Amino acid sequence: MTYTTQMDAARKGILTPEIRTVSEKEGMTPERLMALMAKGRIIIPANKNHKNLSAEGVGEGLRTKINVNLGISKDCSDVEMEMEKVHLALRLKAEAIMDLSCFGKTQEFRKRLVEISPAMIGTVPIYDAVGFYDKNIKDISVDEFFRVVETHVKDGVDFLTIHAGLNRETAEKIKRNERITSIVSRGGSLLYTWMQLNDAENPFYEHYDRLLEICEAHDVTLSLGDACRPGCLHDSTDACQVQELITLGELTRRAWERNVQVMIEGPGHMAMDEIAGNMMMEKRLCHGAPFYVLGPLVTDVAPGYDHITSAIGGAIAAASGADFLCYVTPAEHLRLPDLEDMKEGIIASRIAAHAADIAKKIPGARKWDDAMSRARAALDWETMFSLAMDPDKPRAYRASSMPEHEDSCSMCGRMCAVRNMNRIREGKDIQLQD
Repeated sequence: MTYTTQMDAARKGILTPEIRTVSEKEGMTPERLMALMAKGRIIIPANKNHKNLSAEGVGEGLRTKINVNLGISKDCSDVEMEMEKVHLALRLKAEAIMDLSCFGKTQEFRKRLVEISPAMIGTVPIYDAVGFYDKNIKDISVDEFFRVVETHVKDGVDFLTIHAGLNRETAEKIKRNERITSIVSRGGSLLYTWMQLNDAENPFYEHYDRLLEICEAHDVTLSLGDACRPGCLHDSTDACQVQELITLGELTRRAWERNVQVMIEGPGHMAMDEIAGNMMMEKRLCHGAPFYVLGPLVTDVAPGYDHITSAIGGAIAAASGADFLCYVTPAEHLRLPDLEDMKEGIIASRIAAHAADIAKKIPGARKWDDAMSRARAALDWETMFSLAMDPDKPRAYRASSMPEHEDSCSMCGRMCAVRNMNRIREGKDIQLQD
């Protein structure tokens, strides 16, 4: 029996290699996995041309996944540095990498990325279009936009961010509802500009069936972008954001009719007390499709520390139903992140994702924590380091300030509660003084 996409296979009861891989990674039966995929509640982004992919599932009942953004730009066009970032993201176990390249030899970089990465790869084709054609945004034709999409798909990209929900109706809402930060989505702002200058409908909304045909042919997942995501707390959960979300729900159903997998992108900046409600709203309006969020950042006043503001929001969002977190680095809003910024952002996002998995009671999530707790109780430093999310940092901290006694740390020394309780339980004496 043949199939076109992973969703089509699930609906036909075909156990693809990718479905088998995800089933084994997640400890979910293939039957349960395929049932949720058939409904669109789980996706497995897996372009037929991405030969090195180690498939991951995103959605209901699965571990929360994280994505890392990178790519070359006009101001930072060092391809080899971006490749170093790729290797770092893979070493730190990011499940996805988004190539946001918008300058120079973007296809060459993208092909190298797809070739070496077992992580799923995403792109935003409209970023590439301006540099690809070396034209002003106004002068790019509809056919040219779609040729870039086709190029990315043929190169092996697993998911595409397309801001198809920003139609003329939503654009009018933006004009009528004043925001402090207007549109902060780069792709959304480019499409809005194109629409206004050409007095035309969003080409990806107007010609959505053409987009679905491309995705179906190569088994590419649509990540329906949130052009109206809030760029500050003031703008969250407003009419523009909600209107676009309603449209994305309608586009989701149309994609599923073609067996095209879909995830929905979400906020943005948002106060903590709005996050759970937004997660519920997305799941209702978009029929249970997986939710991919940037943050949310829970305050606007911490530039240089937005990996923390994002991790707080991401943990709440994922615990409330979000399935996929886009990392945020300390350099957010300020510059292109370097390797150290990336590491801080990845670890912060992984902490948020794992904390949420514990709250969601994902099978096996707490086993990792229990193993660490047993190592701590035994004062087994090497096991603690091996279990750590980032083994290098705790190892370096301990090496920088070694205690008098190996079975303690330099904070408590002989007064270490764990050390003393272990000794008492073993019938040994405790001497706090020389």
